[in-house]
Amino acid sequence: MKTATVRDLRNHYTTLLAWLGAGEEILITQRGTTVARLVPEQDAKRGRVDWSKSDAVKRDRSKERTLSAKQSAAFLKQAAGQW
Repeated sequence: MKTATVRDLRNHYTTLLAWLGAGEEILITQRGTTVARLVPEQDAKRGRVDWSKSDAVKRDRSKERTLSAKQSAAFLKQAAGQW
């Protein structure tokens, strides 16, 4: 459970919305006293994802080629600044 002040709620509401989106409950305090509790909406359509059943997780990577440190550095240098 996260805690935020009334000022945080006013000035950083997007961060608090991200916490709610991640399933966190938030206690709102004012001068050290809890005045409210924000609880994420329970949406029946939004379930938890079971990543253990994902094809990407189950893929056998034992025979895949791995990059050396030099190749990784070159790849990162090439990709730098593209995003």
